[in-house]
Amino acid sequence: MKLRWPKGVTLRPRLPLDGTAGDRGLRAWKALRGFRTLRRIDMTARWSKIVFEMWTRQITISPSSPASRKFIVALLLSFTSLSPLANLKAQSESAATNPRVEKLYTEAKAAEARGDLDGAVAKYESIVQIQPHLGAAYNNLGALYLKRHEYSKAAAVLEKGLAVDPAMLSASMLLGMALYEMAQYAEARPRLEAALRANPEDDNAELLLADDLIKLNEFEAAEGHLLRLSKRQPRNQEAWYLLGKVYMQLAERAFGKLDDIDPDSVLSHEIRGDVMAVMNNFPGALLEYKKAVELAPKQPGTHYKLGEAYWVWNDWASAATEFQAELLNDPSNCMAQWKLGNTLLEQHLNPQEALSDIDKALAVCPNLTEARVDRGRALIRLNREAEAVKDLQAAEQSSPNESTIHFLLAQAYRKIGRAQEAQSEMELFNKLEASARTAKAERGERLLLELGPNK
Repeated sequence: MKLRWPKGVTLRPRLPLDGTAGDRGLRAWKALRGFRTLRRIDMTARWSKIVFEMWTRQITISPSSPASRKFIVALLLSFTSLSPLANLKAQSESAATNPRVEKLYTEAKAAEARGDLDGAVAKYESIVQIQPHLGAAYNNLGALYLKRHEYSKAAAVLEKGLAVDPAMLSASMLLGMALYEMAQYAEARPRLEAALRANPEDDNAELLLADDLIKLNEFEAAEGHLLRLSKRQPRNQEAWYLLGKVYMQLAERAFGKLDDIDPDSVLSHEIRGDVMAVMNNFPGALLEYKKAVELAPKQPGTHYKLGEAYWVWNDWASAATEFQAELLNDPSNCMAQWKLGNTLLEQHLNPQEALSDIDKALAVCPNLTEARVDRGRALIRLNREAEAVKDLQAAEQSSPNESTIHFLLAQAYRKIGRAQEAQSEMELFNKLEASARTAKAERGERLLLELGPNK
């Protein structure tokens, strides 16, 4: 490509930079870095277990990983040339005219095009020996070393290039990537920050910098970048994953500090109980919650947490006992009041008493959809289907994709002679159930593919 130089400059066309600083030079980073794909999963114990495993697990990209190889290939394919003015100073200091450099550059690009990376590297190495002040040659050579996963060589060459031309931002970005791949996160940070300063709207550079900061345990700094990125890209799953990882690390740090202050406090036992519950270790969770109750039997919340653990474990009688104790400490706890009525319905006991408990919960929290659904259940069991329809319709508006509501509405409509509406609700119920089964099967298939055949 022939380039026009300012008047008075008698150089031949400069060696193009095969890279850019900013978004173009990182275009494939997000898609090919190899992080797990997140899935939307219901807030259940299973979801909590997945989150806990993500919390305790380190997900990194090794220099030899397939994801890293894909990234480097895509990175090199996305490079374009910079303006000739970017390296004018370095070019002016080189030899005035050198046809041999032009010939070597043409041969290097041809070798790279046919997949001969070794040949291309050899040509660029010759160029920097002939014209050691040609910054673009170091940039292109460093990019090839990255493509071959020779990160230490890439870093050394790019450092030399930046010594020749400190304004060569593409080389700075490539150097940051090489240092990142070498797990030299502290050294990579200023290079990545410089790239982001040059283009503050570069989403991919900000994502990589945030990940680098996480690896440096600079969670607060990473949080700021990820919050900005998630506002610009609200559907960027990796940004949300990393932000969640940051918050879990900050939570772990806070909980550890809590334990350091007093490992036998009520809060310390409750936190340990919460962690046990996330891991589906309910015997361990119950033990910790019981210790919290023993330490503070009159403190609001302690009996509720213990009752909720029993409730999740379907121990309805024990859960009811704890919810009743909680309501003595905190009569306004609408969750405890609702779940007290729910335990009666789950045991198929006194629906009238269950209705009374649920009404008390709704008096405090009128928008509690779960209580509204259970009120409909209780009214159906009391053969008051017409009243149940009103509650279930209200719940349906709040949670239209909850299949249980449609099933209960179908029951109520059928009892009061509204057969067509009952049929429509059953069709909705079957559709939502089928969709849920399909989604569950797909999640299982994706998980098996991620784990691999030997996991």
